[in-house]
Amino acid sequence: MSASPLPGGRRHRGEDDTWRLRTFLRRVYLLEDRHERSWHVARLDYARWHSCLNGAGVGLDEVAWLWEAGGEVVGLVMPDGGRGEAHLSVDPDVRTPALERAMLDVAEAELYGATAEDARRLVVWAMEDDPLRPALLAERGYERRPWVDHKWRGDLTRALPEPEVAPEYVVRALGDGLELLERCYASGLGFHEGDTAIALDNRADPTWYRNIQNAPLYRRDLDLVAVAADGAIAAFCTIWFDDVTRSAYVEPVATVPAHRRRGLARALLLEGLRRAQRLGATLATVGGFSEAANGLYRSVMGDDHDRLVPWERTWG
Repeated sequence: MSASPLPGGRRHRGEDDTWRLRTFLRRVYLLEDRHERSWHVARLDYARWHSCLNGAGVGLDEVAWLWEAGGEVVGLVMPDGGRGEAHLSVDPDVRTPALERAMLDVAEAELYGATAEDARRLVVWAMEDDPLRPALLAERGYERRPWVDHKWRGDLTRALPEPEVAPEYVVRALGDGLELLERCYASGLGFHEGDTAIALDNRADPTWYRNIQNAPLYRRDLDLVAVAADGAIAAFCTIWFDDVTRSAYVEPVATVPAHRRRGLARALLLEGLRRAQRLGATLATVGGFSEAANGLYRSVMGDDHDRLVPWERTWG
């Protein structure tokens, strides 16, 4: 019996492909028992509308490639932002070393970044317990790097404690108008260690946040903020609920430096997950790199997590 033909790969083309990818990711997520061996559909939404559009200034037609078999999407390669990295999402029913090699060929040809010495560089992500991809990457000269993305998984069929909020703060959904500008400002402070220049730039033009709000899964009632007595946004957390997979994806979470160590991020997480739970979510996931972030997520989610590992190659 002859081997099945290799699925065909091509560049992403237009809005219809985006919606086909969303269907594909939901299907694969369920096939993988809701482990993030391929992207959660919210990850695609957030990448398209934020990390690619806002961060790198690129559209999916420029950086995404898909593979098809029998009229269905069975694979996706793209970065979470600009070139220099690649994330592979693959249907486990058709996954083979030959298909992964073909996907890596495209990633290396189309998604590499440049080093300061003008060499080519690419980071490819693989689950630590994956029996296939790490071996293929090592075979091609990639080396494992230490900045592991911990994928925390929280069971939302259990009762969650009520959030404890310090009396000088209120946890609620994000408002509009001037509060949207304050949310933009807080993002700069929260993710850039209080860098007011970045925060002011964020607030000067909130188009980037409006882009995020255009994502199909975005819901204002799950875009939460902790507001201080003076009206400042002290912390924020956005939950993305997918009713097809009954899962909640958390991205982003941050606290402004001046308001840290008051339990605000934990309170926001719990409030957001309780809201998602009431909508029907039975699982929550969030990714963490730092010791502090992982400590927070373990305290809310529990111990269950997967480890997504970066592999890097540099060539001439």
